Amino acid sequence: MNFIRNSTTKLPSRVLDPRNALFLGSRHSFNPSCYEHELFCKGKTFLLNSNENPQLHAYPYRLLGFQRLFSNAQKSNCIPSSVYARPRAFSMSCGLSAYATVASKVRHLSTSVETGINDNSFERIYIQNSISVKPKSLAGEGTPLDEVGNNVKNTGKGLEQGKGGVSIDSDIEKEAWNLLRDAVVTYCGYPVGTVAANDPGDKQPLNYDQVFIRDFVPSALAFLLKGEGEIVKNFLLHTLQLQSWEKTVDCYSPGQGLMPASFKVRTVPIDDNKSEEVLDPDFGEAAIGRVAPVDSGLWWIILLRAYGKITGDYSLQERVDVQTGMKLILNLCLADGFDMFPSLLVTDGSCMIDRRMGIHGHPLEIQALFYAALRSSREMLTNEGSNNLINEIYRYKTEEYSMDATNKFNIYPEQIPSWLMDWIPEEGGYLIGNLQPAHMDFRFFTLGNLWSIVSSLGTPRQNEAILNLIEYKWNDIVGQMPLKICYPAVENEEWRIITGCDPKNTPWSYHNGGSWPTLLWQFTLACIKMGRLELANKAIDLAEKRLSRDHWPEYYDTRSGKFIGKQSRLYQTWTIAGFLTSKMMVKNPEMASLLFWEEDFEILEICVCALSKGGRIRCSRGAAKSQILV
Repeated sequence: MNFIRNSTTKLPSRVLDPRNALFLGSRHSFNPSCYEHELFCKGKTFLLNSNENPQLHAYPYRLLGFQRLFSNAQKSNCIPSSVYARPRAFSMSCGLSAYATVASKVRHLSTSVETGINDNSFERIYIQNSISVKPKSLAGEGTPLDEVGNNVKNTGKGLEQGKGGVSIDSDIEKEAWNLLRDAVVTYCGYPVGTVAANDPGDKQPLNYDQVFIRDFVPSALAFLLKGEGEIVKNFLLHTLQLQSWEKTVDCYSPGQGLMPASFKVRTVPIDDNKSEEVLDPDFGEAAIGRVAPVDSGLWWIILLRAYGKITGDYSLQERVDVQTGMKLILNLCLADGFDMFPSLLVTDGSCMIDRRMGIHGHPLEIQALFYAALRSSREMLTNEGSNNLINEIYRYKTEEYSMDATNKFNIYPEQIPSWLMDWIPEEGGYLIGNLQPAHMDFRFFTLGNLWSIVSSLGTPRQNEAILNLIEYKWNDIVGQMPLKICYPAVENEEWRIITGCDPKNTPWSYHNGGSWPTLLWQFTLACIKMGRLELANKAIDLAEKRLSRDHWPEYYDTRSGKFIGKQSRLYQTWTIAGFLTSKMMVKNPEMASLLFWEEDFEILEICVCALSKGGRIRCSRGAAKSQILV
């Protein structure tokens, strides 16, 4: 997680300069419009001959001012929506003639790119500083949809080879699939995600009727494992369109590269008593505490990798717009800050635990997801310049003092809580929740520890110890409903100080020690990675006995997870999808193995050596392995 040093190429900075971003764009309140989606989905690509127009160089992509490019001799049927990162909401019927002037300045070109579109008039396009890829149209083109907007045709190399298509056995699974399909959100007739919750009796859905990036991940995996990849591809491309591409000019704008927490499909009126659908993103403006989501971009990268691994379709991650989106996310996460440790500094409430719970600083959940996103990006970024983005992660740029100091973070034994001494087993262990100057958060955070296993952030010995801890402390961490989001809960005066007397985060409720069934799929994946399938089956059996009967709640309350959460939404989509994903993974562990990472000794060598007294002194890989695999 520290950095991977390229032996032949060194960059003066950790990441690419934002000024070198491939394309520029601007964000509008509603984007994109349904018309733009139709241009994206149904039309044919316009490619202008760069030899005839050297200033334009022929790829209409996120141009300055977003003036549309049309051939003087052809009609608008129709330019892909990926061409326009931030289109204004407007209406225009496909097939009408339209003309526009070319943006005044377009970046100079370098690398040639072959088009995947059959256009005899224009055989090649050129993109500045880019990579050789074959642009693809949006998933779903020419694919029939069922009554809820799902593609009925299985696509993807891996699925065609019979790796997917897991059979549905129990009535509970059939019910779950029906509920998951009912939660599908369509945009211009195409599936683009699932709502957070779909309780027909809920008269005040708040923002639970939106599509959250974080929440959609288990839904996406369920569809992928079942052989329905089109909704996932649509989701990835449309959320990419919503990504903030503006540089932050004031404190009221999302940072460049930030992915939204969620989006909603809205119907807005246009001229002549007509209306159309547009996508309306939320970058944290509507969140409690107005905190931007740090983990959305990390989840997006992780899901992008999963899509390629399961379907065998790697053309999506090779697209120029997708490659650029990944770079912008990394650029945002790897920007120089005031901290010198190779981790991501975040505010409280900026991850799954989205209310004040004292996890500001460097919470484990974010660091584990950050590490997984970095490893995903390292696999998917295609050109050498992009790889340097990963190779130079968090080079220490400022002077370090007291390199030989043993107690670098000013931690003293008195900080160790009394409950920990008797609670932790002899053969178990876990990664603590947070590390800050003069403070260690000793709570067990389930999501961070599970993702430390899945991403191989921990060593094999550490990963085994985490699962041993969960097994030995089953009643505390699992109880009657998998799994506690953290343990123990904060209570009494500590609760008042840390949560601000939050009435939703009362002890053993919601994020303060509540039980979240959606964590089941991540626990299952970690168990499969470590060869502990019996633990996964034990947890799945517990969930299967109650989830359907309890109407698929968001979370459970009490120390043992006995009661449905007092403010829990019913028919919570990621509860449903997490259960389905877990069932499919245990039936097909081979497919599940595509979703986790094995140990990378090139990375761990540097991490282990960085912990040595000398700090920056590199040690041999053999020495690193000896410390990792003992």
